[in-house]
Amino acid sequence: MSTGALPRPTSARWSLRRWWLVSAAVVIAVLIGAMVSVAWAIADLTAARTHLLDTVGPTVVNTQQLGMALVDQETGVRGYALSGLDDFLSPYDGGRDRAARIRSTIDPTGLPWLAGDLAELDRAMSAWRARYAEPVISAVRAGAPPPTVSTGKSEFDAVRAALTDVQSHLETERSAARAALNTAAARLAATCVVALGGLLVVVLVGVWLMTRSVVRPLGRLTNQVRQVADGDFDHEVTVRGPREVVSLSADVDTMRRRIVSELDRAQAAGRDLERSNAELEQFAYVASHDLQEPLRKVASFCQLLERRYAEQLDDKARQYIEFAVDGARRMQVLINDLLSFSRVGRHTGKHADHPANALAEQATRNLAEAITAAEATVTITPLPTIHGEAPLLTSVFQNLIGNGLKFRRETPPTITITATRDGDHWLFSVTDNGIGIEPQYADRVFVIFQRLHAKDTYPGTGIGLAMCRKIIEFHGGSIWIDPTHTPGTRVQFTLPATPPAAD
Repeated sequence: MSTGALPRPTSARWSLRRWWLVSAAVVIAVLIGAMVSVAWAIADLTAARTHLLDTVGPTVVNTQQLGMALVDQETGVRGYALSGLDDFLSPYDGGRDRAARIRSTIDPTGLPWLAGDLAELDRAMSAWRARYAEPVISAVRAGAPPPTVSTGKSEFDAVRAALTDVQSHLETERSAARAALNTAAARLAATCVVALGGLLVVVLVGVWLMTRSVVRPLGRLTNQVRQVADGDFDHEVTVRGPREVVSLSADVDTMRRRIVSELDRAQAAGRDLERSNAELEQFAYVASHDLQEPLRKVASFCQLLERRYAEQLDDKARQYIEFAVDGARRMQVLINDLLSFSRVGRHTGKHADHPANALAEQATRNLAEAITAAEATVTITPLPTIHGEAPLLTSVFQNLIGNGLKFRRETPPTITITATRDGDHWLFSVTDNGIGIEPQYADRVFVIFQRLHAKDTYPGTGIGLAMCRKIIEFHGGSIWIDPTHTPGTRVQFTLPATPPAAD
């Protein structure tokens, strides 16, 4: 399968950045339009309310008070004309003063038509005073007959008519202002509803576009990646959508192709490894059967030759025969050790929890004859439960105890096995009082066939500690020589701790 990358998306497809900028611009434009519309509606409402409350309302109140002042004047003059008492002039004088004060507070600026109506009212009031009120007061004070009542009535009817026109026009203005205020309030409410609706529509459209342009392509990409992760490595990952999503799908498919290529190579290497293992199995079979049979024959015939022709052989010939027999036996031991070393990790048994004390005690039983011959003392302290293959772990204890017996001083060997908890592992120590190992050789002793002594001095094939290292690492631990321990040797190794319940 080709590992080439998919073609990159063309520039015609929008990127997420462009989608974001366009969406933000639309939202901002709609928001600004909504704010302007709402502000205009609020300003219109404020103007209508100001016109009604600050202009029309006070003017209506003032004209009402002005009408009451005019009526007080008319009542005072009529009472004075009938009684001739000066007390009746007080309402007239007070009404004049109030009328003048109220008239000065009426501002026709906001009501252009009001100036004409007020001017007409002023003319009618001035005519009533000049033609009736002042002549009546002067005539009564002089003792002369006052003007007729009909004259005063006709003049004051003109004042009432002018005042009625002003109040009627103000009532019309107030109704119009109230209607304008209601209209402005309704317009503000409608504007707010439209603005919120527009924003809601923009949000919904944005969500729809985001779902269609981003969420759905990402969902399809996720499903395709999950399909590949579930084992369908031949499925091509391709998604339509924004430029970044398409680019990501191309990168993912490129990675898929590379993984498939690496997997093909790994499978090919695995097949080669299987063939190699099969050849090793065949070699092990040959080594364990075909190679050992000639060695056994060489040793047997050499011994038979020695027994049958013992009287005809001199000491030199018997020594040569002994060398041949010893070499054949050591070759058999070496072959068996190599086979055991090669089988570690390949012919695995069932892993289970085993008490380490039982494994160590089994190792001492296997070495019982050698322990008795060396007058050795093997001390096994309480050990934890460990997880692994019992034969392999027993072999570790047996090799380490055997080394303590083999590499000893003149004094009887003393071997101690202990274990302590070290985080997630158990730390085992096998300590002896033997000849010890120089620090510079602490790593070399774990290499296969590496011997520190001649085979005539200390027998063996040089595979024991290498076998221990392979077994311990196969069980997830590590092994080393403690260079600080003297005299003698302390070999330490770790094994994963089993869960507390298993312990």
